[in-house]
Amino acid sequence: MNRRDFAITLAVTPLMARFAHAATDVVQGKDYIELPTPMPVAVPGKIEVIEFFGYWCPHCNELEPKLEPWVKALPANVHFRRIPVAWQEAQIPYQKLFYALEAMGLGSDIHAKVFKAIHEQHLPLGNDAATATFATAIGVDKAKLLDAMKGFSVSLKLGPANQQSKSYQIEGVPTLVVNGRYETSPEMAKGDVQALRVVDALIQKVKTQR
Repeated sequence: MNRRDFAITLAVTPLMARFAHAATDVVQGKDYIELPTPMPVAVPGKIEVIEFFGYWCPHCNELEPKLEPWVKALPANVHFRRIPVAWQEAQIPYQKLFYALEAMGLGSDIHAKVFKAIHEQHLPLGNDAATATFATAIGVDKAKLLDAMKGFSVSLKLGPANQQSKSYQIEGVPTLVVNGRYETSPEMAKGDVQALRVVDALIQKVKTQR
């Protein structure tokens, strides 16, 4: 989703077949860009993939059912993480919701349910009442979730998330970054599945550079 104006499910293929068929002819400047200054990764020794996203973003919602099985099939030497983006005040509660759910140890099944609540059920999870309704519907303690969203530990995570978004000069979501060096997106790659194939190819590229 473009910052300014901003379902096909990807089958989980066996790892060998998946990487064997990763696009080997991806083109810099067309399918991905190389960042002028590489950024440090969170887990040294592993290849990092970051998804910059927003729960509020319809294109992130479209990517999610393909992304989740793709993430589950990643090899052990690849570390995947999400960074929620907020460019407007109204988007900050969605950042807090992500980090609150993370702090409560809730998994990817809840992550998908958040997208569904916002984009299919049209629940405005930017306010407490709707968030409480959502929590009750999925069997999560609403008081604990709302307290976590307002907690100091969640607030502490917003600054680094916003700083990383600025450091990577993220202008649209979803954006995928490989090892702090290469960046692609469904918009750039011309499709969700194509973007994940580009990321597969970039993972292989990083492996060959080591």
